[in-house]
Amino acid sequence: MIRIYFLPFIAILVSIIFLLRLVNLQIIDSSYKLLSDNNAVFEETLFPERGLIFDRNGKVLVSNQSSYDLMGIPENISVFDTIELSNILKVDKNLLINNLDKAKNFSPKLPSIIISQIPKKINAVIQEKIWKYDGFYLQKKSIRNYPNAIGANILGYVSEVNKNDLKKFTYYQSGDLIGRQGIEKYYENDLRGTKGKNFYQKDRFNRIIGSYENGIFDIPPKNSNNLTLTIDLDIQEYGEKLMKNKWGGIVAIEPKTGEVLALVSAPSYNPNLLIGRERSKNYSKLSLDTISKPLFDRGLQAQYAPGSPFKTINALVALQEGTINDKTIFQCNEGHYYAKGMHMECFCQKGSKNNLLKAIYKSCNTFFANTYRSIIDKDGSPSNGLETWNKYVKSFGLGDYLGYDLPIGKTGFIPNSNYYDYWYNKDGWKSSTIVSNAIGQGEILATPIQMANITAAIANRGYFITPHFVKPNKLIDTKKVYEKKITLIDSIHFEKVIEGMHQVVERGTAKIAKIQNISVCGKTGTIENFTKIKGEKVQLTDHSIFIAFAPKENPEIAICVFVENGYWGARWAAPIASLIIEKYLNKEVKRKWLEKRILNGSLLNEYEKPYLGTEFVINE
Repeated sequence: MIRIYFLPFIAILVSIIFLLRLVNLQIIDSSYKLLSDNNAVFEETLFPERGLIFDRNGKVLVSNQSSYDLMGIPENISVFDTIELSNILKVDKNLLINNLDKAKNFSPKLPSIIISQIPKKINAVIQEKIWKYDGFYLQKKSIRNYPNAIGANILGYVSEVNKNDLKKFTYYQSGDLIGRQGIEKYYENDLRGTKGKNFYQKDRFNRIIGSYENGIFDIPPKNSNNLTLTIDLDIQEYGEKLMKNKWGGIVAIEPKTGEVLALVSAPSYNPNLLIGRERSKNYSKLSLDTISKPLFDRGLQAQYAPGSPFKTINALVALQEGTINDKTIFQCNEGHYYAKGMHMECFCQKGSKNNLLKAIYKSCNTFFANTYRSIIDKDGSPSNGLETWNKYVKSFGLGDYLGYDLPIGKTGFIPNSNYYDYWYNKDGWKSSTIVSNAIGQGEILATPIQMANITAAIANRGYFITPHFVKPNKLIDTKKVYEKKITLIDSIHFEKVIEGMHQVVERGTAKIAKIQNISVCGKTGTIENFTKIKGEKVQLTDHSIFIAFAPKENPEIAICVFVENGYWGARWAAPIASLIIEKYLNKEVKRKWLEKRILNGSLLNEYEKPYLGTEFVINE
C-alpha cells in the first residue's frame, strides 16, 4: 500500500518543482529573458566617471577627459574599405585588420574594442561617418587628465587590463581601465565606481530601433568616489622644481597627523605621458632609462645609509639606557681610534671636549662612536647590547614597512646579532667591529619616508602616526587605522636632542637653513657613495642629506631631503629643506638668492661621471 501511494506522490512533487523552476526562469529571473532574446538585443556598457583626486586644499590633481573606443560586433560587420577607415582613424591598416581578427576569435557575437582611445579631433570625424560602417559603433569612456603635470610617483596611472587582470578580477572586461601604480592602484575599487548597462531592441537587420522593454532591465552606473589627498599641491610642485637636474627624494610630513604633505622623487616624468595612444611607447621609453630611473620612486623605494641624522637616534637610545647623559663628555682627537690602525675621521678641532649638545651641532663622530659603543658594551655582551639597540631603533618604524597607503616601498635594514654572527661567526665580533653604525653608515639602510617619519617622531617627543596620503572619508575604505605609535624612548629625553638639532641650524653645520622668525631644528649628513664600474668598486661624490622640523614648539612640518651625489648636507639638502619649510609656513619665500641658486643648480655632471670612461674627481 505504501508503494502505491508513494510513487504518485514523488511524481507530483517533481512536477511542482519543475513548474516552479520554469516560472522562475520565464518570469522572475530576467537574465534568462535577456538570454532568450539575445539575438534581438544590443547591450551597451555604461562606464562611470572615474573619481577625481584633489589635494588637501581642494585643488584638482587628477580630472577626467572624454575618450571614445571604436567597438565592433564581428558578425554584424559588413564588407568595408579598410584603407579608408584606417586613414580616418590615423592607424595602420594592418593594426585594424589584426584587431578585427582578434575580435572574431574572441566572439563573433560580442562587442570588442577595435581601436581604443580615439583622439578628440579624429572622434569628431568618425562620428559623422560611422553610419557607413555596419557593425561598428563608438563607446564613450573617460580617461585621466593631470592638469598640473606633477606627482606622477604619488598618483600612478591607469591602463587597459591585461590577461592576468582578466583572470584575477571578474569585474573587468577586455578594454577596461585599471589603476597601475600609486593612488590609482591602491584605491582602485573606490575610484573606478561600478559599470552599468543599457539594453536596446534590434530589428531583423540588426539595427537599433529603441530601448528594450522600455528600459526595465537597464542598470545605471554607480558613481565612483572622489579622493582628497593629504598632499599640498603648492609644496609638491615647489619641491619638484627645486629638485630639477638633481636626483633624490623629498618627504614632508605633518607630525601630529602623519599626513604626507609632499613626496618628491627626482627625476620624475609628466603623468600625462601615460594616457592615450602614446602610453605604451612612452612607458617603454621611461622603463628603459636604467640610468636616471624616472619610474623608480626614490622617496619610498631608495634605501640609503642615513648618515649623521641617525646620530639623533643613537643619542636617544643611549639616554634611555643611561649610558650617557647631557653632561657626558668625550674628547675628540680628529677622530675615533677603535682598533690598531683603524680610525674614524672627524672634523672637530683636535682636543675639543664635546658634550651631547655640542656633539650634535658639530656632528662629532668621536662622541657618537663612544656613545654607540657604550650601548653595545653595556652588560659585557655585544650580542645582547645590539639586540637592545635594535629594539629601540625599530620602535621608530625603521627596518620595516611603515604601512602607508601606497602599493610600493622598501623596509630598509637594521642589523641584529644574527646578522653579524653569520658574517663574523658567533663571538667573532664586538662593538669596534660595527662602530660605523654609530654615524648611520655601516649596514644601516633607510628610505627617505622612514627618515622623515623618525623626524616626525622626534618632533612629537616620542610618537608618530603612520604616514598616509588620503584624508579620512566616510565614503572611502581607507583600509588602514592610522593609530598613534609610541617609541620606546621616554619623552623626557627628547628635549636634549631637540635642542642640539636647533643649534645645528643656529650655529652648527646647517646655518644656511636658518629662517627668520621660524625656529628650525635639523641635522645634516654627508654619506659615502660607491658604485661598480666594470665590476670594480668605485667611489663617487658623497650624498647630501638633511632632516628637519619646524617650528621647534608645536611643529607643523617634518622633512627629509636626500640629494644623490650632493656632497655636504649643507650644500644641497639643507637649503632645499629650509626653502620648503619657509614656503609651507610663510606661504612665500623671501630668500630669493638661495632659491635662485637651488633652482639654477645642476648635478647632472656628477651623474655622468661613471659613464664617461675617463678619470674623474669627486667631492669638489
